[in-house]
Amino acid sequence: MHVWALSDEALLAGFATSDPDAAAGFVRRFQSRVYGLAITILGDAKAAEDVAQETFVRAWRHASTYDARRGPVSGWLLTIARNLALDRARLKGAKPVDPDFVASRLEQERSGDGLDEATRIGDRDRLRGLLVGLPPQQRRALVLAVYFGRTAKEIGEMDGTPVGTVKTRIRDGLLKLRHRLEVEDGSA
Repeated sequence: MHVWALSDEALLAGFATSDPDAAAGFVRRFQSRVYGLAITILGDAKAAEDVAQETFVRAWRHASTYDARRGPVSGWLLTIARNLALDRARLKGAKPVDPDFVASRLEQERSGDGLDEATRIGDRDRLRGLLVGLPPQQRRALVLAVYFGRTAKEIGEMDGTPVGTVKTRIRDGLLKLRHRLEVEDGSA
């Protein structure tokens, strides 16, 4: 059986045992998603490469901790990547939260997802429009929390705002986005 035909779980098991074909297949299958997530969070190609490499090293070391009952291999691996990237981002400090910046990073992450250019541009423009439509304080809190993984406490410290206010801004921003998406999808 060819490596590309193996399930994610079988590739991970082979990767854990240092099977060279399984390791190569595992990395090939997930490298663009891992790197895409890292570059989206960090905005720095070199740092994203480092995070991607460390992600696969940790996956190899901790493959025995993977539990299929808790979710797919891709989710487990991307959680490792996300945590490593967020740790690196926290060390670097605050990031911009301009809607154009966020939309362009999401577009870069999704460039290899099989969607055509028109769909990606439409999604990017839709996201930008939804984010721009939020009040600036809600947009900042929401983007810092969802996109950059900041906690309400960290956002409050950065902005000099009480944690409860930050949580309210995040919740209200999410509710507005959900409502606008439902309205748009309902009228489409």
